[in-house]
Amino acid sequence: MNIAPPLPALPFRLGGVHHVAYRCKDAKETVLWYRRMLGMDFVLAIAEDRVPSTKAPDPYMHVFLDAGGGNVLAFFELPTQPPMGRDPATPAWVQHIAFKLPDRAALMAAKDHLEAKGVEVLGVTDHSLFHSIYFFDPNGHRLELSCPDPDEAALQARLDEVKWDMLEEWSQTRRAPRHAAFLHERELGTPVEMGR
Repeated sequence: MNIAPPLPALPFRLGGVHHVAYRCKDAKETVLWYRRMLGMDFVLAIAEDRVPSTKAPDPYMHVFLDAGGGNVLAFFELPTQPPMGRDPATPAWVQHIAFKLPDRAALMAAKDHLEAKGVEVLGVTDHSLFHSIYFFDPNGHRLELSCPDPDEAALQARLDEVKWDMLEEWSQTRRAPRHAAFLHERELGTPVEMGR
């Protein structure tokens, strides 16, 4: 059993994520889509002709949306840059933004809402700890809406016990460790022994 290395003593402590920023094709279209589809409020716009950090001449529109719970999702429209692309070596399902919903009823309501608006939705996918739906925004960014499973706390406790062992085995073999196989057994309908 691996023991977690101690956290380093740093002269600061993070207070959370200030915002996460992605690129968009059209700032106005993006703001309106997120308002209409996910109910995010438009909280701020910043536009410059030069990048403040690098001083490079690169006009942009930077928009900020309220993602709930003090979280902010931001986008840059960059009209003088080449068209947006994706990393061709990374599958489309890997890079995504996941948002929380309180329960299964809210997840199903969101799914119905999105589909009624013409958004193609994948799922509900049972991840054991949580349940998710997936879809894409107009910029090609994959989005996930997730709600907790009723057994989330017990499952999380079991996963917490094996996370360092899993990480170590993965780093040595690059094969999926079996420490958390109980999650997949649960997905397949096999009873999961919660106490351990």
